[in-house]
Amino acid sequence: MLVCNQLFAQSQILYNPGSIIDVGSGADVCADDIIINGTYSGSGTICTGALPVGLSSFTSSVNKRDVTLMWVTEWELNNSGFDIERREVIKPGETSVWQKIAFTPGHGTSNVSNGYLYKNEKLKAGNYQYRLKQIDFNGNYEYFSLESDVSINPPGNFEMSQNYPNPSNPNSKINFEMPVNGKVTIKVYDIIGREVITLLDETREADYYTIEFNGTNVASGVYFYRILAEGEGKSFTKTLKMILVK
Repeated sequence: MLVCNQLFAQSQILYNPGSIIDVGSGADVCADDIIINGTYSGSGTICTGALPVGLSSFTSSVNKRDVTLMWVTEWELNNSGFDIERREVIKPGETSVWQKIAFTPGHGTSNVSNGYLYKNEKLKAGNYQYRLKQIDFNGNYEYFSLESDVSINPPGNFEMSQNYPNPSNPNSKINFEMPVNGKVTIKVYDIIGREVITLLDETREADYYTIEFNGTNVASGVYFYRILAEGEGKSFTKTLKMILVK
């Protein structure tokens, strides 16, 4: 059990009687006070002294399909930075494996409060878990987990966004949203209404999506792209202009 009083940079680790402690290579167990009432093994080290990072908060916010992670340290000791890891909750009691999605540099050694922010964008609908892997310059590490799951809910309405970048040279991406399961078609037309290419023509589940327009074999000029979507008694159509410059 790890109990930290982070405001005053004090910590204590207490291993209850009968505990079997195996500290793997590259991992340190550090605290101001360590009490072991069990068996210790492993090639990692046990040391006394302040924990390498005092984390005072680790929170998240959600905007449609984007998750913003925010955390604050009260102090840092030899802190190289944080691996940001994510896994998906497949169903209750079952998750995917942890995956590293980014790294945020730390502030080395600091006695002042430091704030961090990372934005995980364009996620599919579902439930996710996040944790930080704090790594020091010697390769030692410890984990900080977000307290609760993060939920990305399916969109509430049909939508299709302006392609980006626009003008494109020659590729661009288009985001669209399906609030229900249904058939969706996205086609590109030239300025006089002739069909140039079909980007999508299939059934999709309710979720957020991104498709790519490849203009390699298309002449420079002004084009229009249109979405036609329908499902569960609902329908949607929208047309937007794109410019292709090569």
